[in-house]
Amino acid sequence: MRFFHLSDLHIGKQLHHYNLREDQEYILGEVISYVKKLHPDAVVIAGDIYDKSVPSGEAVTVFDDFLTRLSETEPAVPILIISGNHDSARRLDYASRLLGSHHIYIAGKVPETEDEHLRKITLQDEYGNVHFWLLPFLKPGYVRGLCGGELPESYTDAVRTVLEREQIDPAERNVLVSHQFYTGKNTGTGETVTPETCDSEVLSVGGIDNVDITVLKDFDYAALGHLHGAQQVGYEHIRYCGTLLKYSVSESGQEKSLHMVELGDKGTPVRVEKLPLHPLRDVRKLRGELSAIINAAEPEHREDYVSVTLTDEIDPYKPKEQLEKVYSHILEVRMDNERTRQKLEFGEEELRMEDPVQMFSDFFREMQGRGMSEEETKFTEQVFDKAKGDAR
Repeated sequence: MRFFHLSDLHIGKQLHHYNLREDQEYILGEVISYVKKLHPDAVVIAGDIYDKSVPSGEAVTVFDDFLTRLSETEPAVPILIISGNHDSARRLDYASRLLGSHHIYIAGKVPETEDEHLRKITLQDEYGNVHFWLLPFLKPGYVRGLCGGELPESYTDAVRTVLEREQIDPAERNVLVSHQFYTGKNTGTGETVTPETCDSEVLSVGGIDNVDITVLKDFDYAALGHLHGAQQVGYEHIRYCGTLLKYSVSESGQEKSLHMVELGDKGTPVRVEKLPLHPLRDVRKLRGELSAIINAAEPEHREDYVSVTLTDEIDPYKPKEQLEKVYSHILEVRMDNERTRQKLEFGEEELRMEDPVQMFSDFFREMQGRGMSEEETKFTEQVFDKAKGDAR
């Protein structure tokens, strides 16, 4: 049994103020090419389809086109989808019955009453059945109805409650598709396992949303979503596949890939092959003096998203404007020299926020997907003017 494991598409996401639609369509097209070339037995998407619970019409169109093109593969490849913490469970559940007739299986919300159960999709290969258990993102409050009205004490208890009532047969091959933050200990080595995270992920303060990996003991493979860096959690068969694209500067050093998982007979080790991906634009960090960075700009990288840290001891004249002559997608320009380090170390000079109206305008565009109207801009300026007056 071979299947693709992907997650955290975050369709509709912006990188700083750049719309990523073109980048996302391009990389999803490469996934489709792999499906048509290698023809896996299933495609598993472990949550965070969209970047917002109420996605834009543009984002919905991108995902609809992706599903349509995948479903055109002959013979049909089953597509298994769960909701993540960024998704609206009910929105994803919409038309799930109809989509099931087209081999698209969606689990938007977790069981909430005694009559409801996890969605289980059973596929066959030469060794028999493989059961895929679709567990959408959950919080303890979601499953109160399964606990006699009592709130589970932790995320681990909530997940365990949902799984144990399914009476999963450990003698068969079982795959869990889940979107949570899993941690714990490797029972073989005793090593405490804390997955690596990056800036584009938002986790609860204090780690209260952790789920202990012991709840995964009955599964032959755990196809996880939520973390953007590909990694195993204590065991080869418990894995986050990571994102298809780099969604923050902190991910610039990661190698993104498409995970192809192969399950053999019960008890045999799982094999995971990482298929290379080729994004339309890379995300890179550049550091050095302005002239050196400009001179080193290679034609094939000039469209990349770049975060620049300048080390010139004398602040260059209009550095961003000069950089824009060789790089078309600049995320940020920072200074790191003796003067700025002294500012940070001793606080001798006041750090000022330049042009707060423009900064709020950039934030508004990132959140709303559009620029502010003239009326909204005037209102914002009035708010900041009043704030300045009150501060005096």
